Amino acid sequence: MTTVQVSPDPMPARAPAVLRDPGFLRLWTGTTASGLATWALPFVLGLAVLDRRLSAAGLGLVLATRTLGFLAAVPIGGVLADRLSRRRVVLGAGLAAAVASPVLAVGLGRSTVLMALAAAVAGAGQGACRPAFQALTAEVVDADRRQRANAAITLAVRGTTLVAPASVALLATVADLTVLLLGIGLLWLLAALVPPPGRGTVVAAGPRAGFVAEFADGLREARRHPWFLAGLAALTAVIATGYSATGVVLPLVSRDRYGTQAVLAAVLTGYTVGALLGALLVARWQPAARGWAALAGLGCYGFAPVALLLDVPAAVVVGAYVLAGIGIEVFNVPWFTAIQREVRPDRLARVSSLDFLLSYGLAPVGLALIAPAVDAVGAPVVLSVCAVVCVTAPALAALASGARDFSRPAR
Repeated sequence: MTTVQVSPDPMPARAPAVLRDPGFLRLWTGTTASGLATWALPFVLGLAVLDRRLSAAGLGLVLATRTLGFLAAVPIGGVLADRLSRRRVVLGAGLAAAVASPVLAVGLGRSTVLMALAAAVAGAGQGACRPAFQALTAEVVDADRRQRANAAITLAVRGTTLVAPASVALLATVADLTVLLLGIGLLWLLAALVPPPGRGTVVAAGPRAGFVAEFADGLREARRHPWFLAGLAALTAVIATGYSATGVVLPLVSRDRYGTQAVLAAVLTGYTVGALLGALLVARWQPAARGWAALAGLGCYGFAPVALLLDVPAAVVVGAYVLAGIGIEVFNVPWFTAIQREVRPDRLARVSSLDFLLSYGLAPVGLALIAPAVDAVGAPVVLSVCAVVCVTAPALAALASGARDFSRPAR
């Protein structure tokens, strides 16, 4: 298959600041709406369990099918976003998730099976739009402003996770859960309709290869960047261990060591605050060795399992998670920016889909294994292993070719 890259119009000599760019503001609004809708659904469904309109088993089934829909749609969305217009994929994915929300509302209290099917569609919309949004960012924002653009998107997403719990709980006191599910649908509709068209569309000439062959082209593109493969392996390892330890062990530590779930809430809030601080920092910080600095930030997640392992005051645990939050965004923002910069534009969405599929897609596997491991060998051993993995995986990734700057060395 022959592809022709249509170059965008030259940027003006002095491009406006990214937050004053109407195109980026539309993109930022769409990604923020999709992030808020993604986060809000599990919380609203949890309220449905408290309201006895959904059983705990039903909640597990609905969330499981949502995850399966996400995992199935991520590679499909990556191929389609490289084959078609990224804007069209965002539109289709957002509309699918928007339509699924009222179906969830219809099934609430009536049919768990209907809710599970709708959740699978909503998860598929979420999964398909992720790589498309990543590729669309590279089309809407010129290269020298992308790090700030990615930081601004991160700030919005992290900000919603900080303020949204109280907001949704407050809305639940004055609105029925059905109305909240319809509101989630409106958020997805916003995510579908608001983003701008991209520039530099990839136009395909001649017959197309099959889906598997096109996804394999994305894999080959990923292999051209050793720093990407090493960084993705490190990110996957940290999420599967450190993140999973947070999900499984942190509630137990909060209850058994400190005697209150308030520590759990404080720690999760501290992590989000740290992520906001990290995004603010990296919006302007341009270290000489940006790849190594990002991997060092990823390694900061090791503070989290160490704090859970040691018998320290609760404030120390909260501080450790603040550092972990700072570090994860010091990694994330340069990571996304480097992928948008280094990967061939006509294969960017497929490489981004591989990123999401392995890093966040495998997170449920880590969660599923951590609990049995704690039962088998005890929390101290599990936390020790998690801490070692969180530190050593980024350190090993730093040895890969191009890892210093997240850039493929010139031949």
